[in-house]
Amino acid sequence: MTSTVHRTCPLCEAVCGLTLTLDEGGHVTSVRGDKDDPFSKGFICPKGASLGRLDEDPDRLRKPLIREGDLWREVGWEEAFAAVKAGLDRVADRRSAAIYLGNPNAHSMAGALYGAPLIKALGTRNVYSASTADQMPKHVASGLMFGHPLAIPVPDLDRTDYLLMLGANPLESNGSLCTAPDFPGRLKALRGRGGRLVVVDPRRTRTAALADEHVFVRPGTDAYLLFGIVHTLFAEDLVKLSHQVNGLAEVREAAKHFPPEAVAGRTGVPAEVIVRLARELAGARTAAVYARIGTCTAEFGTLAQWLVDVLNVLTGNLDRPGGAMFPKPATEFGARRRPYQVGRWRSRVRGLPESNGELPVATLADEIETPGEGQITFLITVAGNPVLSAPHGARLDAAFGRLDFMVSVDPYLNETTRHANVILPPPRMLQSGHYDFTLLGFAVRNYARYSPPLLPLDGRPSEAQILARLAMIASGLEGDLDEFVIGEMLRKATETPGSGVEGRDVAGLRAELEGETGGERRLDLMLRLGPYGEWAGKGDLSLRKLLDNPHGLDLGPLEPRLGEVLKTASGLIELAPPQIIEDVERLRGRLEEDPPEIVLIGRRHLRSNNSWLHNVGPLVGGSNTCTLQINPADVTRLGLDGEAVVRSAKGQLTVPLEPTDTIMPGVVSLPHGWGHAGSSQSVAAEHAGVSVNTLTDESTIDVLSGNAVFNGVPVTISPTGVITAQ
Repeated sequence: MTSTVHRTCPLCEAVCGLTLTLDEGGHVTSVRGDKDDPFSKGFICPKGASLGRLDEDPDRLRKPLIREGDLWREVGWEEAFAAVKAGLDRVADRRSAAIYLGNPNAHSMAGALYGAPLIKALGTRNVYSASTADQMPKHVASGLMFGHPLAIPVPDLDRTDYLLMLGANPLESNGSLCTAPDFPGRLKALRGRGGRLVVVDPRRTRTAALADEHVFVRPGTDAYLLFGIVHTLFAEDLVKLSHQVNGLAEVREAAKHFPPEAVAGRTGVPAEVIVRLARELAGARTAAVYARIGTCTAEFGTLAQWLVDVLNVLTGNLDRPGGAMFPKPATEFGARRRPYQVGRWRSRVRGLPESNGELPVATLADEIETPGEGQITFLITVAGNPVLSAPHGARLDAAFGRLDFMVSVDPYLNETTRHANVILPPPRMLQSGHYDFTLLGFAVRNYARYSPPLLPLDGRPSEAQILARLAMIASGLEGDLDEFVIGEMLRKATETPGSGVEGRDVAGLRAELEGETGGERRLDLMLRLGPYGEWAGKGDLSLRKLLDNPHGLDLGPLEPRLGEVLKTASGLIELAPPQIIEDVERLRGRLEEDPPEIVLIGRRHLRSNNSWLHNVGPLVGGSNTCTLQINPADVTRLGLDGEAVVRSAKGQLTVPLEPTDTIMPGVVSLPHGWGHAGSSQSVAAEHAGVSVNTLTDESTIDVLSGNAVFNGVPVTISPTGVITAQ
């Protein structure tokens, strides 16, 4: 006997609906795209098709582990939690505690709901996450311009006539900070209706090959290119504002120093191309500029993200159909009470500023290694593998070995968790409920879908229960964390004018909530209070309605809503935040620099998502391999053959070569998340590859956001066996 069930895919940002067939033992026998999902409409990629294999991976941990010397012992849950409590009890000063949240937390209902309470319970400012190895420049730029770090406009893909895309490869990534299932189909539809797609990238990626035009650009110079376009808009009187802004004169003044003729030499993009791009953007009926990880993980990442939205504003395309718009997620509730700030505190050793309540992961090793008051001695990692994902991972690997105590919530014994004293494995994905709290805030169409657990827990705690228990251990309190959070949310809602429940009885509202778990009840609360919710008086959305519609609900196209989103002190778009204008001077000072002879960039593959999918056989091998892509002209010039030694200021690697004319001369590319030699994950160990973060430099960051720099890393390349002076 088999059963058919429906599930949102949790493996990337596309939030595709899946139709799964399970046998009577609960094993997945087939995975197909859910044709009845109104957002993804049956689209599926190789990652989603392998969900069953990942969910039943025999290398996943089933029971907690306690490390005793170099050996691991399986224990019961109570013994594991008691060991965590004993380790935390030895931390006399919570300034010595830290937490790291990995990328999968954005794809997990538990990560979204229980990460913040765990941080608060720990009582530390030593908070780190994958965000400062990925997207923090976008949050900082949006926070400074619009007053909220999550007020990130996304391209209205289904209605735009012109899309300028930089440093993004959604045919491989499925999209990022732009939730759009079947991104390839949406781009083809854009072109099919007569629109134009221009991709700017150092590689001719699959996305670039699909585009009407691909523009090669030197890695790390996107801010110069964008400034050249801004300069042209002002010089040719092409600016057309649709909203009131502060700082227009300051932007005009800053752009004077970056004419196309000046930035062409730095970017490798001819001046006439820059001018044409500006005219096309300004002349299109509707247009949007979209940039992602290649532009974020660069030395001027925040300036690049700022300039993206400066262009959307200057061309009149912000907050209008076909332009760059703000989604309205179903769980959105409440307003930010204070304008956005960065640098509310700084890291102990390097004095790096906080952003969004966290410190740069690039300084985590400093905080562990450096003695003194507040030295990190206790660490919790949740679904993260920073040894492979953070800059100069080898240093972090050694630093983790110096911790007094480490706890990891993770399904694997991997390169990071091997340092833990206790590993707490969450259950299988199909045993967990799923709602995309984070990702639906970046969706190109308003949509909601909830996937309840498909399989029973069989006596083990859920991921939510694990994180809630850690929070209660850290706080020293007892009771039900979910009930406490629900009570606080209801209290605030009843005191908030316009919430729809102001003045109502908290106990009565609590009695109306549905859900089998605390997480489901919290979701129900957020849906009811949200912009489509039955309590808000603007709809009838609730958990019950999502359960009655297992394929998801289409909540309509994006609509103009800048007035609702804008949270700046002035009530206007801040086009020229002082911190950003100050950093423009640093950019200007580097304009005449000669670029390094060779620089390193990363790359993404459709069947990979960082390090956490490398233990699934169908997703590794073939074209998804750890090779160094290099232009054939550089192979000949450097006398290379087969493999080469790549050296940076931080380390060196010997890597197989993949000559290809899809990458520009002077640029080489290694994929991210590999380096599994000696891993206890059997498939990953067979396809180990090398970690690109042996080469990256934790001392080089984007100044404004603290984000690590992975794009444009200076390297040298030499044949194997050749010794070169450093």
